[in-house]
Amino acid sequence: MQMQEQEPFKLEVVSVRLVRDAPLFSDRKITTPQDAVKVVGDFLCEMDREVLCVINLRTDGTPINCSIVSMGALNQTIAEPRELFKASILSNAAQMIIVHNHPSGSLEPSKPDTMLTDRMLKLTDLMGITLKDHVIVGGDNSQYFSFHEKGLLEHPKIYFSTDYKSLDFGNTAMVAEKGKAR
Repeated sequence: MQMQEQEPFKLEVVSVRLVRDAPLFSDRKITTPQDAVKVVGDFLCEMDREVLCVINLRTDGTPINCSIVSMGALNQTIAEPRELFKASILSNAAQMIIVHNHPSGSLEPSKPDTMLTDRMLKLTDLMGITLKDHVIVGGDNSQYFSFHEKGLLEHPKIYFSTDYKSLDFGNTAMVAEKGKAR
């Protein structure tokens, strides 16, 4: 019996690139929710379904770009933090503003809106990219809801251990012990 020679394992190499589309926005600094609404609000209010975008900013508030992260249905859009961070990381953003629309015109944040904001607030602090605001626009773009203006963006106090002996990885020791028994 002759042994067949196995082909070496192949692993595809991929790359992620930031591709520039036609510009929608100016280089005007964004320092308030009103500025963010002026930049993308009209565009979002024309949509017949929920659209979520991230405006990526330099430290001084100058916009780098805007990334449309999710286009959803009439009353919801789904986005995971990895999609929100993608363009921010590739753009070397220091700050981000999440902006999305409610085609119904209601500016009241939904439970998923609130949960996403809470999750992103915690993750942006870990990532070192400041979540400056989450703004909801609707109707004719004359009004908006700003999590920042409502005082709802309190950044969590995250402390990192300076001594490796104080690190607590939970039940990993128990899992390692179970692995030894096998």
